[in-house]
Amino acid sequence: MPSRHRRSTRGTYRPSLSSPYRHLFTLPGTRAFTIGNLIARLPMGMFSVSAILMIAGSRGSYALAGAVTATGLAATAVTAPWIARLVDRHGQARVAVPATTLAALGSLALLLCVRYGAPDWTLFAAYAATATTPNLGGMSRARWAHLLKGDDKALHTAISFEQAADELCFMLGPVLAAFLCGTFFPEAGTLTGAVLLLTGMLLFAAQRATEPPVRQREPAKSPLRTPGMPPLLAVCLALGAVFGSMEVVTLAFADTQGHKSAAGAILGLQAAGSCAAGLLYGAMEPAGSAERRYPYCIAAMTALMSLPLLAAALTGSLLVLAGALLVAGMATAPTMVTNMTLIQRHTPADRLNEGMTLAVTALLGGIACGSALGGWTTEHVSATAAFGIPVSAAAAALLIAVAAAPRRTDSRPAH
Repeated sequence: MPSRHRRSTRGTYRPSLSSPYRHLFTLPGTRAFTIGNLIARLPMGMFSVSAILMIAGSRGSYALAGAVTATGLAATAVTAPWIARLVDRHGQARVAVPATTLAALGSLALLLCVRYGAPDWTLFAAYAATATTPNLGGMSRARWAHLLKGDDKALHTAISFEQAADELCFMLGPVLAAFLCGTFFPEAGTLTGAVLLLTGMLLFAAQRATEPPVRQREPAKSPLRTPGMPPLLAVCLALGAVFGSMEVVTLAFADTQGHKSAAGAILGLQAAGSCAAGLLYGAMEPAGSAERRYPYCIAAMTALMSLPLLAAALTGSLLVLAGALLVAGMATAPTMVTNMTLIQRHTPADRLNEGMTLAVTALLGGIACGSALGGWTTEHVSATAAFGIPVSAAAAALLIAVAAAPRRTDSRPAH
């Protein structure tokens, strides 16, 4: 990266919140691939909520809905690293378009199974077929890593932007899904999501100028064997359980209050808090190393995740819960940005997409467990008690991070 680029980055990094982000999008092609990626990523916040509302509405069981979505996420956790490996080996466009087409067909199959009253087992099979969806965020982060190679400050801003984009999609996605399913017909959210996913992927894949080149594969350890990677992935698993359980439990709590249609907007507030925090985090130059910041970020997240539990248990008010979710979300993006930064550092350059996809795979595995456990606890205990699951999962993530911190510090010089 030319020195002029570095001087420009230093000069625009501190004055305002918008300046570092404005600088990112002066690079040729970044706006086009970002627009396509955002269109394709929006359904990521829609599919599970749409499926839960669609299945619970037609079959009358949140436990079944949670189990179906958990199965799909578990299938994705198994399939995603394989898809990512193909992307690293053959390029984004050649692999992502056919993989996305298969996933969209799986969503349409689920819609038809629900619409026409197919047996319960077909719902599991159809939702599992969506597992070929590529890691959209990982491919976008790989493009930034390629374009901003050697500029750590700009890359920190780009990774923060991508996390904020994730949160934006999970903020708008549930709202849009709840609106479509409640206003038109129960399958409208899934149908719209499938169309957006395929359209956005076609636009993203068409931007070949910013696509990272396929690297000559060199003998390298699998990202799973890289020192420091297993505990990072274990934390991702626990954090996924936070997100998955919170989604199902909030939907169920809103239903018990007679405000199911508002559930999407309430979930969106948690993502809104995270999105705002992520943008602010990316505009700042963090103090200290990512390794040192990591446990503190998770500790803040654990503390804030207790707020929804307190709001539900002490007030039973949906409005108070909404405010608690907004505040609770503010520690999510800094935690995830720091996590992704560490994962990128521990991943061989020619397997970058695979390494980041392993993180997403761990998150999805955790979301699957959290979704199933949240649905079971809601149905067999209560929605209020189920808000304790996200707190417990965040505390587990903190314990893992603290226990692994000395090993990450010791292995850093060797890396």
